[in-house]
Amino acid sequence: MAQIVNFRCVLAVRDLDVSRRYYKDVLGFSEDPIDAVGWSFLRRGSFRLMLGECPDERPASELGNHSYVAYWNIDDVDAFYDEIVARGALVTSRPTTKPWGLREFGLRTPDGHRITCGTTL
Repeated sequence: MAQIVNFRCVLAVRDLDVSRRYYKDVLGFSEDPIDAVGWSFLRRGSFRLMLGECPDERPASELGNHSYVAYWNIDDVDAFYDEIVARGALVTSRPTTKPWGLREFGLRTPDGHRITCGTTL
């Protein structure tokens, strides 16, 4: 049976330059050397992301509960939180130990995509 060997999340963003800078400068992503007009291909560790510029679409911030796009499993959620907060991340909550056995915090992107980051305890 064929196996999925890689994946990328794909997000529509209104301003590609703003979003690319946020992911690189604040969240610590690096850019893959793929040249495609209107797209940015990014990665941090094994997580890969495609940002597609869609300036006329509704921003994720207007989607309410449907603006959640990812759950990132982090090996040290507190260290990651400290790292990105120091660079100006748009966090929505501080790391908190949850009753379901995870330590989590939330962040958002300039377009309003919401991401939860967590560590298994």
